[in-house]
Amino acid sequence: MSNPVTSIAAAPSPQAEAHFSDSFRFETDCWDVHDALSRPEPGFVLLDVRGPEMFAKGHVPGAINLPHGKIIASKLAHWPADTLFVTYCAGPHCNGAARGALRLARLSRPVKIMTGGITGWIDEGFALESGQSDA
Repeated sequence: MSNPVTSIAAAPSPQAEAHFSDSFRFETDCWDVHDALSRPEPGFVLLDVRGPEMFAKGHVPGAINLPHGKIIASKLAHWPADTLFVTYCAGPHCNGAARGALRLARLSRPVKIMTGGITGWIDEGFALESGQSDA
């Protein structure tokens, strides 16, 4: 019996492997970001691309607030060109992280998205920090 899950066949294993392997080049998750931020050199800059009001209410500790619409070359000038940026927004219902990632990619900056955003961070049981951005 066919249903929405089975009505379209799964991709052949080599295609599935390539697809899922490639996804890690574009995305990371809250757990991996949390783990990396616990180290002296996480290897990336975490950007909260929501507005300043939402950032002040609660954000990932160590994140820098840079709303996606304000990501321009001059705001990134003090980071080396090969700096990896990781963007996040409110959560899976929000496309702000993708908008920020697109802007960074158009500026030739390495970028990934933290899937889940704030919602995923909270779901993992990780604490938020509140207060204004220093940036």
